[in-house]
Amino acid sequence: MASNLHSMAAFHPTKYHLQSLCCGAIYPDVDWELQCPQLHQPSLIRAIYDVRQLDVHDGHPGLYRFSDWLPIERMLEGSGTPVTFKSEGLSKFLGLNQLYITFNGYWPERGALMKSGTFKECEAYSVCARKNSSNGTMVVASAGNTARAFARVCSQNKIPLLLTIPLDNIGAMWFDHPLDSCVRLIACESGGDYFDAIHLSNLAVELEGFYPEGGAKNVARRDGMGTTVLSAVTTIGKIPDYYFQAIGSGTGAIAAWEANLRFLEDGRYGSNKMKLMLSQNAPFLPIKEAWDLRSPAMLPIDDGIARKQVIEINAKVLSNRKPPYALKGGLYDALMDAGGIIMAVTNQEAEKAAELFLKLEGNDVEPAAAVAVASLIKAAEGNQIDNNAVIMLNITGGGLEKFKNENHINYQAPEKIFPLEADPLKIKKEIGEMFRSE
Repeated sequence: MASNLHSMAAFHPTKYHLQSLCCGAIYPDVDWELQCPQLHQPSLIRAIYDVRQLDVHDGHPGLYRFSDWLPIERMLEGSGTPVTFKSEGLSKFLGLNQLYITFNGYWPERGALMKSGTFKECEAYSVCARKNSSNGTMVVASAGNTARAFARVCSQNKIPLLLTIPLDNIGAMWFDHPLDSCVRLIACESGGDYFDAIHLSNLAVELEGFYPEGGAKNVARRDGMGTTVLSAVTTIGKIPDYYFQAIGSGTGAIAAWEANLRFLEDGRYGSNKMKLMLSQNAPFLPIKEAWDLRSPAMLPIDDGIARKQVIEINAKVLSNRKPPYALKGGLYDALMDAGGIIMAVTNQEAEKAAELFLKLEGNDVEPAAAVAVASLIKAAEGNQIDNNAVIMLNITGGGLEKFKNENHINYQAPEKIFPLEADPLKIKKEIGEMFRSE
């Protein structure tokens, strides 16, 4: 602990600038920039780091060992880091000779110490360490895992936070310690989904004293997620041939692609681009349906049908109806550049895959990660991947049951629950009253 505190005290902010992907403009990260100042077209911005060859700082705590490629000005307490290891059981079962698992979650025996059990901690510890002079309250919308991760990080580091989630996903709000009062939670009523939670967050940031975390537009969120690839490449010694992950918004896949591009510039780990082997939980397949048609834009979807599909899937976190797909630098561009496919995985297939992972590798995986495992099984059995290819399987969450069995768990209830069709002015008034009544 003493060495970590010394390392944190001696840390110098990472040097980087921002680049617009719509016009190429380069500018400094003055304060929480989320988009190109010129607003030419919907577009992501990207962090360009002064250090082009990654140096892994093993003396830094947790995630911050990858600080060279994180847009941060400080290090926070409590972070874990993605852990990559060569598979034995699953690789033998599938006949894949170079299968590597990047595990995000709780598995102390392998050095994995993310107490929320999800790689959303990678986002939270990066975002909350980014330069930000605001004295207001950060607003984060989530389908569950992101909320749990941000709540943990903000509670531990006393960062004011308002979370919005669907009430049907409230079971994801569990912690081993009660949350600090700086973290507040509201929800949309039962039957709502992630898109409805985003609607609540959009109303909150219209109020004075609140600011948006930014989602996929926040470079710190994407580059925090990209540490999964930094872990894999620096452990394996080369860029993998295939990258497997289940997606809801696709932000993690965009982050993986961007990390890949940085390694190409680094020059020490190969010159290939990982093929993006992505998956969604059927019947909720909006990204797959758009990509299968090579549509540069998402296809229209009825709100009622989408909500019904979300109710049916086990991996509730994979339920984004408005993903960063079509904008410049988004998922469509990533897939077009790197190549890839999106597979449909049923609840039953994911459940069987989770059982297989537990049996062969020795730890539980959460439903979204089980979807990714199932997609790997389908690809291997369908001869869609070479048996000797270097494969990265991103387990985006795991060890949840292990952590819960070893700790006393507290569940957080929302302070307010809003109807799906509530008047926006009334919602904003009630949110404002929540904070004025402190």
